[in-house]
Amino acid sequence: MAGARRNAPPREDVLAAAMDMIAERGLEKLTMAALGREVGMSSGHLLYYFRSKDELLLQTLEWSEGRLGAERGRLLTRAAPARERLDAYVDLYVPDGHRDPHWTLWLEVWNRSQNADADARERQVAIEGAWHRDLVALLAEGMSHGAFRTVDADRFAARLRALLDGFSIHVAIGLRGTDRGQILSHVREFLDESLG
Repeated sequence: MAGARRNAPPREDVLAAAMDMIAERGLEKLTMAALGREVGMSSGHLLYYFRSKDELLLQTLEWSEGRLGAERGRLLTRAAPARERLDAYVDLYVPDGHRDPHWTLWLEVWNRSQNADADARERQVAIEGAWHRDLVALLAEGMSHGAFRTVDADRFAARLRALLDGFSIHVAIGLRGTDRGQILSHVREFLDESLG
């Protein structure tokens, strides 16, 4: 039937397309109109579902974090020494390099959160909380088996994540002298000194 409107693609397909566009073209090229063309929807139709670009970006980040969370869960529950799993956590946390699409999105969402409503802020806290809880549990397990020296797991996790965030921002923005390999080396040295 000519002129019939195509059904909207599944939400996950729209979020995956947004993430692909960030990876391929950069965040600045992700507009509602461009995304609409990519998924066969009008920008108005996208706005109907997402209300604003900020909401689209936050939902895309939540979708991406869900995928990372599943991968993190697999890494942390496998049969391997606690330190090996901690290194895997760090490896998953740190961006792949300059303009890593997940980190590019993460930075943009956090930058926009200065004006976010309470619901958006709570959703961001939930993202951070999942990483934190997993790290605390891993540290506690490692201490209980004698793999790590005794520390306050919650405080140590907060500090380690702050260190990872700082280093990760440097990698994601391409700050000269802070490539991924150097950062991983710094973090592993810190972990050796702090938990050995």
